[in-house]
Amino acid sequence: MDPIVLLFLVFAGIILFFIFLYFVPINLWITALFSGVKVGLFELVFMRIRKVPPRVIVDSLITATKAGLKITSTDLETHYLAGGNVPKVIKALISAEKANIVMDFKQATAIDLAGRDVFEAVQISVNPKVITTPKVAAVAADGIQVIAVARVTVRAAISQLIGGAGEDTILARVGEGIVTSIGSAKSHKEVLENPDKISKLVLSRGLDSGTAFQILSIDIADVDVGANIGAKLQIDQASADLKVAEAKAEERRAMAVAVEQEMRAKAQEARAKVIEAEAEIPKALATAFVNGNLGVMDYYKMQNVQADTEMRQSISGSGKSGKAPETK
Repeated sequence: MDPIVLLFLVFAGIILFFIFLYFVPINLWITALFSGVKVGLFELVFMRIRKVPPRVIVDSLITATKAGLKITSTDLETHYLAGGNVPKVIKALISAEKANIVMDFKQATAIDLAGRDVFEAVQISVNPKVITTPKVAAVAADGIQVIAVARVTVRAAISQLIGGAGEDTILARVGEGIVTSIGSAKSHKEVLENPDKISKLVLSRGLDSGTAFQILSIDIADVDVGANIGAKLQIDQASADLKVAEAKAEERRAMAVAVEQEMRAKAQEARAKVIEAEAEIPKALATAFVNGNLGVMDYYKMQNVQADTEMRQSISGSGKSGKAPETK
């Protein structure tokens, strides 16, 4: 036989051998057999065809069997195909059993598929978690701002993990309770003297209702005095009143200026009418001369009367200044 053909056949045989081992994981089947797990060889082959990693299923099944859990490979394969985390579910079930927490495989897979970390939930149920709230600012009845920080100790409620609210809801409700408690205090000194009143009031409101946690305790970690909100509000109100008063004064000033300008316009109009009337006098005199109604002597008499009138006005003006008229 040609050496090249022989080499090709050997190479093809090696490739076929590895393909056979990939689809028929004999070593994994032997491991499961000696671990007391009943998994058929063809079942492992079908897992490969369904794109399910046999090692993940077999290892999780061996772990569950050694822990005394009654779970089948079909259950694990179904959960994997649904998008679940099989190893984490097995770890959570083992931890729950060791901690005497009632949780079956169906409940664990439902929690895992809901997007929650089922193993972390079991850990929080065994070892409660402490959540620190951000700084919560509230104003007491005396107008002084009080800033408080609380630490909330919670335990996971396994039965409420599906559909229950998370940590954000707990923090929001605790913050609301702190604001209500501080706002109902008559003075900020009352809050500083007895911060435990805040935790007792908040804890008594049942804030963990409808959440995935059970609140064990609420402790006020820090209480500080903030700004004097009441004084600031009074200053802002005074500034607003001042602006309103200034606006009204400016409005009155503008109205006064408008009235003054209107009066000046009327006075100028009256002066214009007087000047117009005075301009008609020479015309009337000329007409009287032409018609023979006014003689020369009458005109001179009228001129003397006007001169006397101007002289009296001049004397009257000098009399107002307190000086007597000079006599020649």
